[in-house]
Amino acid sequence: MNGARGGAVRTLRVPGRHGYAAEFSPYLPGRLACAAAQHYGIAGCGTLLILDQNESGLRLFRSFDWNDGLFDVTWSENNEHILVTCSGDGSLQLWDTAKATGPLQVYKEHTQEVYSVDWSQTRGEQLVVSGSWDQTVKLWDPTVGKSLCTFRGHESVIYSTIWSPHIPGCFASASGDQTLRIWDVKSTGVRIVVPAHQAEILSCDWCKYNENLLVTGAVDCSLRGWDLRNVRQPVFELLGHTYAIRRVKFSPFHASVLASCSYDFTVRFWNFSKPDPLLETVEHHTEFTCGLDLSLQSPTQVADCAWDETIKIYDPVCLTMPA
Repeated sequence: MNGARGGAVRTLRVPGRHGYAAEFSPYLPGRLACAAAQHYGIAGCGTLLILDQNESGLRLFRSFDWNDGLFDVTWSENNEHILVTCSGDGSLQLWDTAKATGPLQVYKEHTQEVYSVDWSQTRGEQLVVSGSWDQTVKLWDPTVGKSLCTFRGHESVIYSTIWSPHIPGCFASASGDQTLRIWDVKSTGVRIVVPAHQAEILSCDWCKYNENLLVTGAVDCSLRGWDLRNVRQPVFELLGHTYAIRRVKFSPFHASVLASCSYDFTVRFWNFSKPDPLLETVEHHTEFTCGLDLSLQSPTQVADCAWDETIKIYDPVCLTMPA
């Protein structure tokens, strides 16, 4: 199935920039951030793109350049103008969309590419977690110029670090060492190690409706659901992608719906509670699809970005129909 019935696909082409991550603003409906890199992230600089959508499509509100590829982006949970990106030079950057230049702050402690950054979602704290190819996770308070602590334990590249939306100070990480790990900032040690795949794990996410449920997406083309109360077996496995799964996101509106994007150029929508879980396959990119997000404001809206130099916002059919 191709494209979206619930409204036209809004597309912005960004020549010479290959998309790595897309994140809707938690504050402003229709505002989207995209982290991108020149030359597929192998060389060259990076750009943070801030987009707004209107009736006529997508327009570029602001862009910020950095001297190395940008691989992930996260919005502040306490200021609608603030974002953090991470890059190939081992640094994190703090940006203010109300200012034309930046960054406001640069945090450089990782010794290799930083591939993942996430702002805490629980109201009691303002913390950022970053995951790097140097096999460490670092914890940051954006008001402090240096990291608060470093988490060690992974035995390979860390691709994904995601805060629990339920439990303060708890986050998950996914790695090339084939494990999903759950951490607690108060103990600085790993709480749970899940040997989740027999392949590199490129992405993980927490269910918005169940504090014990996470999903992993891996190079073996599978998505697996994990209940932290019993991690011996996955609670579901979703098969259909034909190349590595680059990113996976649970729906903020449906407890059993999730989306995944892949190096097979597709975005797929799933309902893991159904006997036939694949809801829809969207094939509108011509290169690796790396960035994916589901809107917090609109139950039907999805954004993605790919190495084909395009960013798209659309309403897949499966989200516009009653569940």
